[in-house]
Amino acid sequence: MRTHDKLFINGEWVLPDGKGSIDVINPTTEDCCACVPCGNSNDVDRAVMAARVAFSSWSQTPAAERGAFIAKLAEKITENVEEIAALVAEELGMPLALSKTVQVGLPNAVMASYTDMPAVMDKEERLGNSLLIKEAIGVCAFITPWNLPLHQIVAKVAPALAAGCTMILKPSSETPLTALYFAGLVAEVGLPPGVFNLVTGSGKVVGEAMAMHPDIDMVSITGSTSAGIRVAELAASTVKRVSQELGGKSACIVLDDADLDLAVDSVVRAVCMNSGQVCAALTRLILPRAEYKKAIAIAKMTVESVVVGGAFDDGVYMGPMVSRLQQETVRTYIKKGIKEGATLVAGGVEMPNGISKAFFVKPTVFADVKNDMIIAQEEIFGPVLVLIPYDSEAEAIEIANESIFGLFGAVWGKDVDRAMKVATKMRTGQVTINNGEFNLSAPFGGYKQSGNGRELGVYGLHEFMEMKSLQL
Repeated sequence: MRTHDKLFINGEWVLPDGKGSIDVINPTTEDCCACVPCGNSNDVDRAVMAARVAFSSWSQTPAAERGAFIAKLAEKITENVEEIAALVAEELGMPLALSKTVQVGLPNAVMASYTDMPAVMDKEERLGNSLLIKEAIGVCAFITPWNLPLHQIVAKVAPALAAGCTMILKPSSETPLTALYFAGLVAEVGLPPGVFNLVTGSGKVVGEAMAMHPDIDMVSITGSTSAGIRVAELAASTVKRVSQELGGKSACIVLDDADLDLAVDSVVRAVCMNSGQVCAALTRLILPRAEYKKAIAIAKMTVESVVVGGAFDDGVYMGPMVSRLQQETVRTYIKKGIKEGATLVAGGVEMPNGISKAFFVKPTVFADVKNDMIIAQEEIFGPVLVLIPYDSEAEAIEIANESIFGLFGAVWGKDVDRAMKVATKMRTGQVTINNGEFNLSAPFGGYKQSGNGRELGVYGLHEFMEMKSLQL
């Protein structure tokens, strides 16, 4: 078992003021694989002070130098793919092969995409007799989740560095090891002291202290909607900017001219990716009634072919849930679905075949689902897919939009123009058409209770800048 007893503040590993530690549990084995410090509000104060002091110089550092640091961090991630992927597999449970491409490959690409972005901050604009200039917003607080531990850090850190901001990170207590490793990379590239700081600890203590802190100018959180609401409430007392990437219950509309086999197979496999612990997971599959029975059969065949096992087992596609709590949460939703009268097509509350311990669940598919059922409205954050029939295109769009969330969506259809028209009517931040490739430059974020603000690309950079107008 590894023991981490220090926080990363002002460019150094320092002992915390907070007492106690947090156990990190390997979800595949249930063993404690590490422990990390419980920081407190005094630790947050130290980190904020370091970031505040560093801001005056870092924000004025030439764009080329900031870009060079970002490039060095991308290089460090590339050099350490194997070790980072193994760390994520251990603390999260995502199979190692997928961790390399998803958990390390994606954030590595995001970091590299910001190498030239600092130059955007230097671009000035004339508007009548005004000169518009961009400035870094200041000291930022980042609260990141456990499901994509490196990606969600990089998606905030990279644009913040590009803008000239300084920052304090509080990673999830379930997966803090990846964050600590990243802090080590920051130290290796020689980022100036105070620009990046890391305080581990609970959301109730460290997260809330950051949200309320008067010397923090912005807080960015990725997490549940309830956590996002709490942060916004606390941040309101100091009128700081809040960017939120929160929950989702994303819908996929399959049109009547779509390749049904390809569409259903794709959605089922996507729902099982990372054990369904993805905010943008397409967990509501909306299907033409004439094709409904066929779609059920395809979904059943696909989900039963998904190989479930330990993160370091060969040939595994889906690992365990991150924790006992998340395992029980998913099981509770499956029980609710059965109680509501939905038909259990595959899966259920039992452990997957051949597995008797740890935090596994069976990938599950429900049919005969009504859109007002709990399993169709609440975010389960597990490998649970609901199949909902529709009789008209307008009804399909209505079903998709009848949700408090609006993070992601999808449309499948042979007629691409028609599919695009349907996509424009979905009230959600992103829509993929016929499994269109993910674009690192496109803004990612939600409508409604899925949050506000955007990440990735130049739109992600905008979250960390203030606009100033000089009247000439």
